[in-house]
Amino acid sequence: MSDTARRPHKPGKPGKPYRRPQKDPVRILAFDALRAVDERDAYANLVLPPLLRKAREKGGFDGRDAALATELVYGTLRRQGTYDAVIAACVDRPLREVDPPVLDVLSLGAHQLLGTRIPTHAAVSATVELARVVLGDGRAKFVNAVLRKIAQHDLDGWLEQIAPPYDDDPEDHLAVVHSHPRWVVSALWDSLGGGRAGIEELLAADNERPEVTLVARPGRATTGELLREDAAVPGRWSPYAVRLAEGGEPGAVDAVREGRAGVQDEGSQLVALALANAPLDGPDRTWLDGCAGPGGKAALLAAVAAERGAVLLAGERQPHRAGLVARALAGNPGPYQVITADGTRPPWRPGSFDRVLMDVPCTGLGALRRRPEARWRRRPEDLDGFAPLQRGLLRTALESVRVGGVVGYATCSPHLAETRAVVSDVLKQFPGAELIDARPLFVGVPELGEGPDVQLWPHLHGTDAMYLALVRRTG
Repeated sequence: MSDTARRPHKPGKPGKPYRRPQKDPVRILAFDALRAVDERDAYANLVLPPLLRKAREKGGFDGRDAALATELVYGTLRRQGTYDAVIAACVDRPLREVDPPVLDVLSLGAHQLLGTRIPTHAAVSATVELARVVLGDGRAKFVNAVLRKIAQHDLDGWLEQIAPPYDDDPEDHLAVVHSHPRWVVSALWDSLGGGRAGIEELLAADNERPEVTLVARPGRATTGELLREDAAVPGRWSPYAVRLAEGGEPGAVDAVREGRAGVQDEGSQLVALALANAPLDGPDRTWLDGCAGPGGKAALLAAVAAERGAVLLAGERQPHRAGLVARALAGNPGPYQVITADGTRPPWRPGSFDRVLMDVPCTGLGALRRRPEARWRRRPEDLDGFAPLQRGLLRTALESVRVGGVVGYATCSPHLAETRAVVSDVLKQFPGAELIDARPLFVGVPELGEGPDVQLWPHLHGTDAMYLALVRRTG
């Protein structure tokens, strides 16, 4: 019997042997993550870890596999706008008419071809095999044809074709080249203050993989302990920060597993420390984190408060996030309290606190490195939904602090409508308060602008684009 006769024939293809598609666990995992992001509005940083953990438990999935799967997911999401434009140039129908699972496979293939060092033939063949497994042979042929068109140019070659000239339409050019929605480009440019070089550097930084930064919670862990870990180096600005080089796994660090340290961007640490170190008139015994979920800033504030004999109250409106705060603060060396409370209708009396932090809900445009899918989900009209809440929370904060105390208004968005506009509007209605200069409290951090507020930037400071305004209650 011939070898051909021993193998099944594909229906409709007489005489042609049928080959089963080869399952590639790395690319299947990446595809599953992208589908979860698309179908369930999930975030990759929440979806990917359990998928990776499950793959490791099955066996045969090592650190290099995990690194590749992570790069495929995050790289594809960050460059989605650019890849959509490339794919649109290679198909004979509007992208909205391409089934989303097919588009996810094409985007994974585009990233391998245009955004990694994977050889062209390997990127095409592996993606077509993935298509055969998850889409079927018919649609795999379509994927193969499109990928071969994409492979005809490198990324620079494609950008020359699909991006309008900068001189004709600067915002649209930057949107396509750097894979950000046009309205986000415009908003970030306004916040940054003009100039092509700065906005290009910022948008490029949004597309880079962020470092993993740990915080050693005072009284519970030290940076010295964390620096004994492999691939650990000191933070740039925060005295409690330690950075893990590429491939460093926070879950492998004892102090993180035990809650004595945590994963926290250095910008987030700096904002909490600036509020903690702001000069006060009078006593310094009671602190409030009024929007405490998920608990990173609250844990750092509670630890610093404990060292000074102060007490932190952490309030969070959503019960499940209040649970995360309680978990982050468990084991704090001093007294603290976590409550479920609406910061716009607080259960505490006015003037109860010496220091108040309000890290308000926002669009999250300052953390696009970590949540790349957020740039495609947010819309300009989202600002209108956040605006009343942000103003209400800042008013509550000013009412909650005593005369002589300090409020920190923080956002993880550099959008002017969520930062300076909010502070300006509320202070006009609250005459018994004044802005104080936050810049001296960011010790050693360069390029903090004209003040008195502080805006951090990924391309300048290596942090998320955190914003902080400090306000002293005067009457």
